[in-house]
Order: sequence, then C-alpha cells, then structure tokens
Amino acid sequence: PSTSARRTGANRILTCLPRSPELAAKQIMATPQIYRKTLLPVILLLAAAALYPAAADGDEVLALTESTFEKEVGQDRGALVEFYAPWCGHCKKLAPEYEKLAASFKKAKSVLIAKVDCDEHKSVCSKYGVSGYPTIQWFPKGSLEPKKYEGQRTAEALTEYVNSEAATNVKIAAVPSSVVVLTEETFDSVVLDETKDVLVEFYAPWCGHCKSLAPIYEKVASVFKQDEGVVIANLDADKYTSLAEKYGVSGFPTLKFFPKGNKAGEEYESGRELDDFVKFINEKSGTSRDSKGQLTSEAGLVASLDALVKEFHSAADDKRKEILSKIEEEAAKLSGPAVKHGKIYVNVAKKILQKGSDYTKKETERLHRLLEKSISPSKADEFAIKKNILSAFSS
Repeated sequence: PSTSARRTGANRILTCLPRSPELAAKQIMATPQIYRKTLLPVILLLAAAALYPAAADGDEVLALTESTFEKEVGQDRGALVEFYAPWCGHCKKLAPEYEKLAASFKKAKSVLIAKVDCDEHKSVCSKYGVSGYPTIQWFPKGSLEPKKYEGQRTAEALTEYVNSEAATNVKIAAVPSSVVVLTEETFDSVVLDETKDVLVEFYAPWCGHCKSLAPIYEKVASVFKQDEGVVIANLDADKYTSLAEKYGVSGFPTLKFFPKGNKAGEEYESGRELDDFVKFINEKSGTSRDSKGQLTSEAGLVASLDALVKEFHSAADDKRKEILSKIEEEAAKLSGPAVKHGKIYVNVAKKILQKGSDYTKKETERLHRLLEKSISPSKADEFAIKKNILSAFSS
C-alpha cells in the first residue's frame, strides 16, 4: 500500500486500541508488519507506560495492571488493593474515601494503596476471586495470599484496618473544605446575611444519600469559593434539631436556598449533579461559572453598557468622546460587583481613544499570555473579566 494508505490503516488501528498499555501493545504487535513501522513510536510509549505504573492526576492511588501487579504487591510492603469497575456506582461512591486513605498513607513506606480496573485486567481479578465490585483485599508484606476486607467503606474505617494490619499509626489527612460548616451559634450570622446568597444542606451523619451528595457538594463549594456573594454551607441537622425543625426539615438531605431578598428560605428543587447546582447558583446569584470554577465568556458583561459599546465601536473618532461620556454616566448607575466591571468598560474606552483600535487586540493577547501562567484564582478572574469586556469592544 502507499504511504497514505498505511497511515490510514494505522489510524484505524489506533482508534480501536484498548486503554490498557500492555494490551494495546499486544494488539499492535498482532497487526500486519506493514503497519508496525508507522506505529513504532506508539509501541515505545505503550511499553514505557506498561513498565512504569502511575497514579492518575490528583490521585494518590496506584493503578495496577497484569504486568505490574506482582512487581508491586507481595513485595517488601503490605498492600491494600481495590478491585473495581469504572461503571460501578458503589465504586464511584468509595472513590473519594479511598483517595483520602491513599493521601494519608502517602509517606508510609511500608504500605501501598492500589487499585485494579477489572474491566481492563480481568485475569488479575479472576485470579484473586473477585466476583463483585468493589472488592477490597489486604496483601501482607511478602505474600500474594490476600485477606478480604469486610469493614465499612470510609476513610476512617479503612485507615484503622490498615494500621492494624501493617502496624502503622497513620492519621487521616485533613482535607481542606470550601463548605462552610454551620452551628447554632453561627447559623444566623452566615445564612441571614443580607449581602450573601446562601445554599444550605441540612444533613445527618448516618444518611446514605447525604454521603453520596458530599463529594458533589464539596465541588459546588469549590466552584464558587471566589465569589464573595455566594456561600455554600451545611448543617448537621441530627445534632442541631431545633434549627432543622424551625426550617421544616423532615428528610435528609434537605437543601434550602437563602437569597439576599428572601431570608425565610426557599426549597432547592433542582437536580443534584454538579452541573445542576452550578446552573442554579448562576441563575439565582448572577454569577458566571462553569463546573470547573472558571468564569464563562459572559462574566463581567453589563447589558446596558454593551449597547453603548456597539455605538462606540461603529462611531467615527470625533463621536467616540461623546459616547464615552454616556458610558461613564451609565457605569455610575451600577451597584454591587458590577461597579468594578463598569470601571473596566470606561478604562477600555479611554485606552482605545488614546492608543487606537489595536489596543483591544494587543491587550487581549497580553492577558491570554498571563492566564497561561501560574497565577492566583483572584487574578485569573480579574483577567478573564477584562478579556470578556475587551471582546465586547472588538465585536
């Protein structure tokens, strides 16, 4: 076949490869020889990936494969291994607890916290008698004869178990939280603050649905942690029963929203996935965040000023000073966070008058370079908002 035909054939092979590095390498080696030369760089990369197991981004849990399992387990340290399936709901629920466990044992050289994807590595899971997910097994130092873990699937219970098996004394690592924890003493000062929009989860420590919601709710709090006017909070309603009764809480978790204009509270009746919460807060609070906590392209834009910007953009140079005065007048009417945004509109209009229309392009490029660097979240927000406003002047 021609070079282009070989490339086309190689590309088709690549799209069908399994995720496992060693399985993918085996599949490539089984292809016709004419394609192997084209795929040689891929084979080398897959070989390296198979030889050196790695934790996923932000994950201290070591992912094991057929080729690495016995190189890591049964060696000079004890190993706790979770056998899981990516589609398994119970596995997803366990994931944050298991990651917390791994983070706590990160510096314990005598213990390995690992996992095996049984969809990808069926032979390993079959060898160790795994018939349901998740299955957690302890492999003592120097042994491939496991003990099945039968305890609770919490970081605390797992830590206690590993400490008892490995003779360690590890404490659960404190995980910083963006959720504001309320008490009887702090509830009114936080929730009834007329300058804040507050979402409150009334939960009980023993509630299964609350435990399932916890990692999602933490992500919601993280998304909005830079927004001073938004508070994501929770209250142990099992402990503070009087507050639960006061706000009509009869089941767990109960979510109530306390906006600036209604401190009596209103029921949160949207979905309980991250995107549902983000959409709700954005609509109710006027924020513009995506599910990763980044500002959207709408952040900082003010409709009344955008209308004047269109006039400014299309006007002749001698008319722009007159429109700048209108922008200044309209910006002076703004309140809350929009005041800062109005000042940016005014400053951009002035800079265009001073430096010409190329200013918006050059300044946008400068901000783009800055956003690619390691900067604080507050600076990232500031630059993103200015980029959005510059875009309004450019369109």
